[in-house]
Amino acid sequence: MSGNKVLVVNSGSSSLKFQLFNVAKGISAVARGVIDQIGDTSTSTLRVTAGQDGVSLAGADEQTTKEPVTDHKQALNLATDFLRQLEWARNLQQDLVGCGHRVVHGRDFPCAALVDDAIRKLIKEGAAMAPLHNPANLLGIDAASKVYPGTPQVAVFDTAFHQTMTPGTYTYALPQDICSKHGIRKYGAHGTSYRYLVQESSRMLEKPANKLNLILCHIGAGASLCAVENGKSVDTTMGLTPLEGLVMASRCGDVDPAAVLYLLQHVCGGDVQEADKLLNKQSGLIGLTGHQDLKRVLDDAAAGNLQAVTAAEVYVGRIQKYVGAYMMKLKGKVDAIVVAGGAGEASFDLRQRLFSDMQRFGLKLDEVKNKSMKRGEAACVSTEDSSIALWVIPTDEELSIARQTLEVIHEE
Repeated sequence: MSGNKVLVVNSGSSSLKFQLFNVAKGISAVARGVIDQIGDTSTSTLRVTAGQDGVSLAGADEQTTKEPVTDHKQALNLATDFLRQLEWARNLQQDLVGCGHRVVHGRDFPCAALVDDAIRKLIKEGAAMAPLHNPANLLGIDAASKVYPGTPQVAVFDTAFHQTMTPGTYTYALPQDICSKHGIRKYGAHGTSYRYLVQESSRMLEKPANKLNLILCHIGAGASLCAVENGKSVDTTMGLTPLEGLVMASRCGDVDPAAVLYLLQHVCGGDVQEADKLLNKQSGLIGLTGHQDLKRVLDDAAAGNLQAVTAAEVYVGRIQKYVGAYMMKLKGKVDAIVVAGGAGEASFDLRQRLFSDMQRFGLKLDEVKNKSMKRGEAACVSTEDSSIALWVIPTDEELSIARQTLEVIHEE
């Protein structure tokens, strides 16, 4: 392996996030950026941050520029032009070991893989379950293939981590001939984050990953939980799509299927796309309060706003419901509950509401630690005599993608 850089690409329908890693000695992030409003040349924006090897990128050489960007190939060319201005990335084409791409839905494929015709077909098939994500992810792969010809392109699937679930967990009680024909089952998501959190939990708890039982909570605008037994996913809250499970910023999470049919018939006039929009973009906290800012919801609830009080109870209650379910799934043998994601990492109030009354389950929250911890740093916020540890660990999906990209390339 002659190169010493890995580029991670997370492509959206009108955005492209990138992060460059140096892998010469260990693996460290050296630059990151995002290009927004691709296709709208009047508002396209490049925001980038760079730092020297091993130095935190936070606040280092931040730049924002306005550039007209017509498509994802041009966006990646723009990112490349920026990176080549950096002294340690001028020979980027030669230095790249590979490009790792986040792909949301890989159906039942169990691992990251080099992109070939079969993987491209798999990504296209997954678009039926993730129509807003997979086509955009493929645009990023196509762009990188053109901008960096000959460089290995690796697809890292969010669903892959959950392929260790058993049929008894991932099977829906629907006619099985229909499910088999159309690939209808629980797939889960956030797997890239969960893989990282298992590795970090192993390091923090000083226990081998294959002996760890964890309840992982990825709580952001999109939110899910995962039960991990001996380092492997045994259950997760998201299902066929990311809509199932927890209440989220704009997604409803679990709801009676008959309610969906009623909405489709009586509210959406039979328009499936309108129903999809209602469930995915107009529900959750937005549907409950009119906005998706969890901090505002919790602050308003604390101030006695009845609408916010109800929203907070619904939001917190759904998470607690699944924490309890996963306690049962793991037969009470839980080393730690790990909280990650934007809301989970930032809100001591949310953690207080979730875990303050769990002494009978063996978890004792240390309120002083919980309130005083600094965002961006991993910290244990349970008491020393708590039999279940409560950790807040910032997730790093890009680093997870970079690691998996290297693993795939080393296998070839």
